[in-house]
Amino acid sequence: MLSRLPARVVALRAKVFEKVNGDNAITFPNAQVGPERFEELYGHPAANGRSRGAGLSDLFWYWLSPGPEVHQEHLEAGPRYDDVARTTRTFLAGSSEALAALAARCTAHVLDEVITERVTRVRLRDLMMPVWAEYFYELVFGEPCPREARDLIVGHADDVVTSLKCTGLRHPARRAKLTRYLRERLPDVRHPLPRTLSETEQVHYLQGTYFNTAVVQMSEAMAHLLLALAQHPEVAERIDDDRYFAHVLDETFRLYPLFGIAHRITTADISLDEQTTFPAGSVLCFNYPAYHATGYADPQRFDPDRWQSTAARTAHHIPFGIAANRPCPAWRLSPLAMRAATREVLRRVTLHSPVTHTRSLPSRGPCLLVRDGRVPSWRLTLMRVRDRCEDVWLSVVQLVLGTAMVLHAHRLRLAGRYFDTDREIS
Repeated sequence: MLSRLPARVVALRAKVFEKVNGDNAITFPNAQVGPERFEELYGHPAANGRSRGAGLSDLFWYWLSPGPEVHQEHLEAGPRYDDVARTTRTFLAGSSEALAALAARCTAHVLDEVITERVTRVRLRDLMMPVWAEYFYELVFGEPCPREARDLIVGHADDVVTSLKCTGLRHPARRAKLTRYLRERLPDVRHPLPRTLSETEQVHYLQGTYFNTAVVQMSEAMAHLLLALAQHPEVAERIDDDRYFAHVLDETFRLYPLFGIAHRITTADISLDEQTTFPAGSVLCFNYPAYHATGYADPQRFDPDRWQSTAARTAHHIPFGIAANRPCPAWRLSPLAMRAATREVLRRVTLHSPVTHTRSLPSRGPCLLVRDGRVPSWRLTLMRVRDRCEDVWLSVVQLVLGTAMVLHAHRLRLAGRYFDTDREIS
């Protein structure tokens, strides 16, 4: 009975979140627009509204605050978005060698602190957050990250992702500490910040883009990748092959996409054919996991070798979104940095974990880092039992806290009230 509880609670949570969307929200792929037309609809020029007019936006703004109105993912199209996107590309630019070397150096620095025993138990997401806090701090400020700043960044990013996963409530005061720090450091950034933003908005841009989204997404991605390697040692043994690593990364992103659902608001009527029309103001919800599960044999199996005969560009596979509708700005940087960080980890330890691996990963990826390859069986057994108990407990926590935050976000209406004031959104 208890083993079936998490799945039932997850299904109940899904129903709660569906209510946020309202009656004008449609999730794809579905019977009307199947996976073969998923990207066509996603890339339609009129599927470009970001926040205005969607009840779901209030929830995302609630989770991402402070400064969700200047978050690159949620800015409406126009000069401000263009200015922000151009700035982000500048900060993330660099030679492949330099970007990879920085990732290896930051990973080594954190591992030197963490690995003090022959067997070290970690949560992979927690392990990787300081790595990417240091990494993006250096990209922004051009100098090694001091411990004070790293602690503020990690505290902020962890608070964001914990609330997003509904395993804890958000703590605005904790996030405000990083805001105050970045305001003091604003003159020290390496590149000019968007001129279309006020000083406060520039601070929020830094906080949201690099020390929220970038740190959280890279930590989540690495947690999934390292956990997959821990549970597939035959794959980990081949990771030095660059071509094979690309297959492993494609398979990790396919099976465990970082985005669950991306929502877009139609800014004009969309007519795909005579039978399929979506009026302006429709909320289109694009379900990444469902799309990534179509078009593959045995889609729930982790199999990097499937990519030897499958081209990512023609498969149902959009780990960084699609070029026609704001792809992730880190699409080039992420694979380079992740490959360097992964190899630095595997150069020092072997990975072992018997825990359940799900896309949402509320457990944060429990794992053993072992220096000499010998794994005490009792530790794996204890980890497995603990994970099963946590699975039940966390599913209930997610339902309760998720429902509470949905209601709180609905009451605050952060996005709705922002646009109700007829502010300039372009």
